[in-house]
Formats: sequence, structure tokens, C-alpha cells
Amino acid sequence: MVGVVERYFGGRVKRWTHYDEEGFAFGFPSLVEVDIVVSDKGHILMEIKSSVSRADVYEFWKMGQLYGRIRGVKPRLAIVSSSVRKEAKKLAKKLGVDVYTSL
Repeated sequence: MVGVVERYFGGRVKRWTHYDEEGFAFGFPSLVEVDIVVSDKGHILMEIKSSVSRADVYEFWKMGQLYGRIRGVKPRLAIVSSSVRKEAKKLAKKLGVDVYTSL
């Protein structure tokens, strides 16, 4: 999957990890991990899941907000999944999260 993502979005896929002491992303201190593609086009945070709910979209969006605060760069957010619930698609659109799905 990494090869497909790198070809489609350009750049290289890396893993970004950050210990969120203030609990910004999840409401309590925790380790935040997300895949990121960095290229000359910018920073793209990627979430690849078999299915996506509204909660998944919101959680991913919060991770994107945290990344922006820490790195000083507003990332593009993209979710890749074979199954995305209707409510999740609506929320993703509202929050500016790109969704790539077969359905």
C-alpha cells in the first residue's frame, strides 16, 4: 500500500509520532501516530483503514490539527478506505478531509 500511496501522492511515506502531553488530540495525554507524505507539494497526513466511522474522521482531523500546531504547517488530510459510512463522508467533507474509497 505504501508504494501505491507514494506513486499517487508523490513523495515518501513516513511515520510521525508525537507525545501529546496536553491531551489535545484525544482529551488525555497520549502518543499520536500517523502516516505522512512529505513532498514539494506539501504535507499530507494519511489514514488507511478498512472501515471509517464519524469518530474515525474526527479523531484523524484532531491529529491533523495537532500536527499543524507542532510543525507550523497546515497539512492536507486524506483517508483511504474500502468502506466509509455515509455520516463519516459528510463530516469529512465539512472538516476538509479528502476521502478515497471505492464506494
